[in-house]
Amino acid sequence: SQTRGSGFLLFCPLNAQYSFILFYFIFSTGDITQKGYEKKRAKLLAPYIIHTPRKSTTEPIKTSQPGLTKLEAVQAALAKHKEEKMALPMPTKRRSTYVQSPIETRTPPDSSSGSEDETAVRRQSSVVAPQPQVNPNLQSPESWVNHIVQGSSTSSSASSTLSQEPRTAAVTDMLAHSRIGETCACVENILAVGCVTVYLSLLLPLSTFTLPVGVPVSSRVSTKIQQLLNTLKRPKRPPLSDFFTDDAEEIVEVPQPDPNTPKPEGRQIIPVKGEPLGVVSNWPPALQAALARWGATQGKSPALTALDITGKPLYTLTYGKLWSRSVKLAYTLLNKLGTKNEQILKPGDRVALVYPNSDPGMFWVAFYGCLLAEVIPVPIEVPLSRKDAGISQVGFLLGSCGVGLALTSEICLKGLPKTPTGEILQFKGWPRMKWVITDSKYLTKPSKDWQPHIPTANTDPAYIEYKANKEGTVVGVAVSKVAMLTHCQSLTQACNYCEGETLVNVLDFKKDMGLWHGVLTAVMNRIHTISVPYAVMKACPLSWVQRVHIHKARVALVKCRDLHWAMMAHREQRDISLASLRMLIVADGANPWSVSSCDAFLSKFQSHGLKPEVICPCATSPEAMTVAIRRPGVPGAPLPARAILSMGGLSYGVIRVNTEDKNSALTVQDVGHIMPGALMCIVKPDGPPQLCKTDEIGEIIINSRAGGNMYYGLPGLTKNTFEVIPVNANGVPIGEIPFVRSGLLGFVGPGSLIFVVGKIEGLLMVSGRRHNADDLVATALAVEPVKTVYRGRIAVFSVTVFYDERVVIVAEQRPDASEEDSFQWMSRVLQAIDSIHQVGLYCLALVPANTLPKTPLGGIHISDTKQFFLEGNLHPCNILMCPHTCVTNLPKPRQKQPVGVGPASVMVGNLVAGKRIAQAAGRDLGLIEDQDLYLTEALQWRAQTDPDHVLYILLNAKGVTVGTATCIQLHKRAEKIAAALTEKGSINTGENVVLLYPPGIDLIAAFYGCLYAGCVPVNVRPPHPQNLAATLPTVRMIIDVSKAACILTTQNLMRTLRSKEAAASVNVKTWPTIIDTDDLPRRRPPQIYKPPTAEMIAYLDFSVSTTGMLTGVKISHAAVSALCRSIKLQCELYSSRQIAICLDPYCGLGFVLWCLASVYSGHQSILIPPFELETSLSLWLSTLSQYRIRDTFCSYSVMELCTKGLGTQTDLLKVRTQHARGVNLSCVRSCVVIAEERPRLALTHSFSKLFKDVGLSSRAVSTAFGSRVNLAICLQGTTGPDPCTVYVDMKSLRHDRVRLVERGAPQSLPLMESGKILPGVRVIIVNPETRGPLGDSHLGEIWVNSPHNASGYYTIYGEESLQADHFNTKLSFGDPHTLWARTGYLGFVKRTELLDASGDRHDALFVVGSLDETLELRGLRYHPIDIETSVSRAHRSIAESAVFTWTNLLVVVSELCGSEQDALDLVPLITNVVLEEHHLIVGVVVIVDPGVIPINSRGEKQRMHLRDSFLADQLDPIYVAYNM
Repeated sequence: SQTRGSGFLLFCPLNAQYSFILFYFIFSTGDITQKGYEKKRAKLLAPYIIHTPRKSTTEPIKTSQPGLTKLEAVQAALAKHKEEKMALPMPTKRRSTYVQSPIETRTPPDSSSGSEDETAVRRQSSVVAPQPQVNPNLQSPESWVNHIVQGSSTSSSASSTLSQEPRTAAVTDMLAHSRIGETCACVENILAVGCVTVYLSLLLPLSTFTLPVGVPVSSRVSTKIQQLLNTLKRPKRPPLSDFFTDDAEEIVEVPQPDPNTPKPEGRQIIPVKGEPLGVVSNWPPALQAALARWGATQGKSPALTALDITGKPLYTLTYGKLWSRSVKLAYTLLNKLGTKNEQILKPGDRVALVYPNSDPGMFWVAFYGCLLAEVIPVPIEVPLSRKDAGISQVGFLLGSCGVGLALTSEICLKGLPKTPTGEILQFKGWPRMKWVITDSKYLTKPSKDWQPHIPTANTDPAYIEYKANKEGTVVGVAVSKVAMLTHCQSLTQACNYCEGETLVNVLDFKKDMGLWHGVLTAVMNRIHTISVPYAVMKACPLSWVQRVHIHKARVALVKCRDLHWAMMAHREQRDISLASLRMLIVADGANPWSVSSCDAFLSKFQSHGLKPEVICPCATSPEAMTVAIRRPGVPGAPLPARAILSMGGLSYGVIRVNTEDKNSALTVQDVGHIMPGALMCIVKPDGPPQLCKTDEIGEIIINSRAGGNMYYGLPGLTKNTFEVIPVNANGVPIGEIPFVRSGLLGFVGPGSLIFVVGKIEGLLMVSGRRHNADDLVATALAVEPVKTVYRGRIAVFSVTVFYDERVVIVAEQRPDASEEDSFQWMSRVLQAIDSIHQVGLYCLALVPANTLPKTPLGGIHISDTKQFFLEGNLHPCNILMCPHTCVTNLPKPRQKQPVGVGPASVMVGNLVAGKRIAQAAGRDLGLIEDQDLYLTEALQWRAQTDPDHVLYILLNAKGVTVGTATCIQLHKRAEKIAAALTEKGSINTGENVVLLYPPGIDLIAAFYGCLYAGCVPVNVRPPHPQNLAATLPTVRMIIDVSKAACILTTQNLMRTLRSKEAAASVNVKTWPTIIDTDDLPRRRPPQIYKPPTAEMIAYLDFSVSTTGMLTGVKISHAAVSALCRSIKLQCELYSSRQIAICLDPYCGLGFVLWCLASVYSGHQSILIPPFELETSLSLWLSTLSQYRIRDTFCSYSVMELCTKGLGTQTDLLKVRTQHARGVNLSCVRSCVVIAEERPRLALTHSFSKLFKDVGLSSRAVSTAFGSRVNLAICLQGTTGPDPCTVYVDMKSLRHDRVRLVERGAPQSLPLMESGKILPGVRVIIVNPETRGPLGDSHLGEIWVNSPHNASGYYTIYGEESLQADHFNTKLSFGDPHTLWARTGYLGFVKRTELLDASGDRHDALFVVGSLDETLELRGLRYHPIDIETSVSRAHRSIAESAVFTWTNLLVVVSELCGSEQDALDLVPLITNVVLEEHHLIVGVVVIVDPGVIPINSRGEKQRMHLRDSFLADQLDPIYVAYNM
């Protein structure tokens, strides 16, 4: 069909397909003008455009003009889809991933992608939403909406890089006028508008837009997501039945039987009997006897002519030579292989025959030599390398047949892969083989009195033919001597072979029809075989036709492929005549495209003497051998009828003539009558072998003396295939005769003609309907095949995903096909298969040319291809996943019930709904003394009482001390800074001061200097000097939000803040006063400030939450003292203790431990800046060992760095060197990970396991938990029980329930307790909607009450309602007086069997995840980390992943740590695993480089930033797949 124009031409009953493809081929090669093409095309299509519908009938066969050809049927179906005007988003691919497209067809990468430098450093810096630049021209959101609709189709939101000038779009302008706290809501509004915008931009021509300067015309990703959403608005087929019970189990939708399903209505079939096998007086008693006879009486008669690579005769083997060489080989095999006395081969032993397709002569001699020696030949393919497709399965065949000896030719042996020592390679899975060369010069002539023993044919095996089944296992079908002889006799009778005829054979002579006709039956009838090898056919596709012409051959043995090739290569060769042919046997006449191949070939060569009646399709299988063959017709007699069947009927296994919808018709030709002497039945393909009805499709089973006998060495498999006794509808056997399963699906037509519609191994069972892989291939090929993919290189198979089979198509893409062409072809194939077969494709993948595993004759090795697909080794260059259309068995979305406080929630004492209230508390904090109220007083007291006690030691990357601070030093430095603040900065009491320092002692001194001066310190992470564009706007935002009066920093950082590079990102002229604290004069402040009340603010704690929200909280002096006391009690900290800290000191508990705890408790803190680990990985661990540290605190990022970087080097860590002692961690009693998230159990377990070798106790590692409203809720102390682990059911969690299960239960999730609750802290689990308390082991929001709760959010404007809601909220019933703070985290409390220090049963708190981060999909609540864990397991090349939603689409972003050619392998695996484990369909899969997913200082993923960057098209992805 033409590329763009009419979408008409795509679906046809198969016979007219070829004429059109051929005609199109001529047009595309330039042999016809456009005008001529249009004219001829119209003429060709004319008969098929008007259809008159007729009633359906159960009579299957019609003698009729064929309806629409496959090609036209496909076109018609596509035309229907075209009317829906559905724009499918094309995948986004990075330029380097265009493996094979020529330069001209590549699309340049979009200019709006992020730069490489930017992505490289993203990991190292905390990324927060910056304060964008203000555009004075924009007044209101309304004007913004108008502006964006006129101008840009970008639907981006605030992002870490939006403030760069070229990308500053209207979104930025709007954000500039929104207050910081509203950012999140604002983003949602923008996105909503963005949807409308993008949709409009798809409908309006670009010329209607007026573009403001600097606004990108379209945002590639966003537009595509909108296109994707549009495609998903179509209703799915079949519709979901309304079904869901809100039970602990999610139930998968079970397809209900459709009442309109067609059912068979005919009577039970009667077995069909073939004509009797005639007895001819001169038939030999055994096949070897026939060879002996011709060798003796017709020695000069030609037996075989072999061709060279150019198609010219290479040699002719006569019957005399064949006989004499076979006898020599038989003698050598039996007498000359071993030493004088021992005989290596005995009659009945199995021998492998390894000969190339180009050398039929050697094979013939070897095969007949084995028959004469009475050893059993097992012909196999020549192994070319260790990586051959299915090579290990061939080893299974050789093993099951007990083969230890292989015969081959000298040339073949030289070509086999060798080891460096020159021995033949031991192939994977093969038994040890002895190789024997059978060239004449190596054979021994037998003595005059030696004659081979030729017994009358009996039931001993004669040879073994290999067969690969659907799973790829290779088995051997043993054929007995009598079966071999009988088969030759029945073929002779059916084909009417005569002595001395000439036969041209294009098929593989080692097996199947090539062996049966071209080697065995040929010798029985003294036929001259001309063997045309595959290599010759590839070089000269017309060679077999030329051989027929030259030799005046009577019979030709071909496949549809050979007909097609000859037809395509034919250029009006007038000197070719096929008039001599009396039989053109089409070996794969049962294929759905055989009709059109035969018809097209006939129409091309009829003028060359080819008679219509000589075309003889046949049906065969390795087990039943020849099932049926069409006998040559009488000249002038009408040709046999065709069946035009309904595809819909076929999918339900019934035969219906197609009259209604010509698009979904399958035209089938007969394969003639059953073989002489055989009996045939049709039985149901699954379950017991019950006889089918006359209008039912079933498996053909055969009873005949001329069939296979068994799978050699596999008695269990043999019984199910070779000893089948059919039963009637009541299950009663119809007789005692055993039948053989042929593996062919078909039915019996009028006149006992056999019709085959497919093979069992090509059957795909999808949602209870059967589809034939070959039919799907035929439909795919009818979609403009010559432009995009190779005809013979398409694989169709099904994979089991989420309780059903899913159809996958893999094809090889032509190197010259452009991305656009490929995508067009793929989307058209989807539509064609959807319309014609009524089945949704799950995945369609295109791989580069010549990369699919091949069978020896160039076909595709399906089972290996499937294996590659499932393992992620296929390396596609284009992929399209369509889970939305074909996955229709998801549970119905959960409808949330309105919640109210009902009678079930009534509290009785400490019980709610019959369960203990889910609450827990740490031990009592005790009374706080007055002198403990202020940290400033504590520091002064220590400076007086113990001035030289070292509080802090700072280490560098080499582990060398680069700074220390004693109590007096810290006090004096704080005084200097306080003096500078009042003098230089003229700071008033209560003003905010930003501290901008790298991790170290300067930061601590500056903090206490602020407190001494009565200012409020605001600690901020300094900008990354290599990535100012991304990190400086965050600093600016915090400075602006906190209204800081002054910045305290170092000289280096001061220079950075005022540099040109900084000016590119922010306005450097408006910084507040900057004081450099490096060289301050020795001054003392007039007095040290003491707050009038402990409720005054001590400092502000700013942090970016995992959802990307920047929040500052106020921490009072009372809260600081209570928190420090709580930590002191829990960890037993006092002056003589030493702890090591490897944490970022900028917010939360990390800041408290780094700056506050030592001054309060007096213990010594060894400070290890985490960035030093990048240059010296073992720094932290060697410090713990060197200083014999008992308690250490770290972050997940530090732990991950050590696990990944040092995990394999634990042996090296133990070794002592002259510079360092070996690492020994047996001293570590507690190693606490500081975080605000669910404990990462896998990481902590790996860490414990890996470093157990260097003495780390398995009980040492634990976690802490804090949140914005309370910086430290849990912390594993030195006493009390170890943290416990429970397993919860993930399906219940989605329903907001906790169901505890055993370890190892399916869909179970391990959760570890988040440390012990700190002294003075109380937590309660509350329903976030009703605000009522929940019972033990119920999931709800964690609320906390403690003296160290934060005082509230710090914002530039009053958010009183939010403040009251988060910090001072009360339960709706129960205890209405206590004020609680809401953490925003979901979790549960479980009373354990363990006892705490006071002897009571221990209540454990389990954190499940942040409420803000949860994904609400299908009415269920998902935690991103669970989906990400599944995704990370999907493929070895996935380094890290993150998920988020966008307008109900689940987006998965995965970092690729392998090569870029693995990128597209991840798409189906990610889709599969999320569907299987979470019952969710992934909407978009984004593959990015390592380090692109932003992570904050605590090692937590910043998913909302990622989402913003994705929507603004700033990720520079390797590949983006939009799952249809």
